[in-house]
Amino acid sequence: MSAAGMRALVFANGDLNDGPAVQAALRFAPESLIVVADGGARLALACGLVPQVVVGDLDSLTPGEVDDLRAQGAEIVRYPAEKDETDLELALMIAVRRGTTWIRVIGAIGGRIDQMLANVSLLTRPDLAGRDTRLVAGPQTLWLIGPGEHPLDGAPGDTISLLPLAGDAHDVRTDGLEYPLRGEILRFGPARGVSNVMLGVSARVALSAGLLVVVHTPGKA
Repeated sequence: MSAAGMRALVFANGDLNDGPAVQAALRFAPESLIVVADGGARLALACGLVPQVVVGDLDSLTPGEVDDLRAQGAEIVRYPAEKDETDLELALMIAVRRGTTWIRVIGAIGGRIDQMLANVSLLTRPDLAGRDTRLVAGPQTLWLIGPGEHPLDGAPGDTISLLPLAGDAHDVRTDGLEYPLRGEILRFGPARGVSNVMLGVSARVALSAGLLVVVHTPGKA
């Protein structure tokens, strides 16, 4: 696989929520594997993209739509309705198996709350570790960070929220944010990490243990 083929755009069967973050991801479409989860095919088509892989139980697409996608060259990977994984999870698994290391997920935020929470939780899959996998919706980008130091890119005044996932985050340190953290614990549950502010075009977050959900919103949220 070429270097360009290491990217993937994955479309979930949710709301498009078009906006700057979505458009930024779509700019990489010409060099990306396009994988869609069932009815996510409609989102891809609405963005002018023909899916390369359609995966799921296909209960959200009509037989005619499936035939049209196949005729346009899409690979159809059908699963039974009774399965342990969601269609989006299956789509992410395909993106991983095809060797992609940069993944942007579109259509995963909005609609059903249970599905949205499940979609965020999917980022904890072990096979996504070490891959740059982010959910994009409207102007916002969401991803996970674990132990280590992580750069943040943006603009002065951008909103950064740091939310512990699946337990406390330990020894959290920030640089370049208006409300600094200096080796502190962000507890799972309290909302202390919401709505911090970037002071410049770059910032840093580090932690020694745990997981943080990072949500980047351009400007004031």
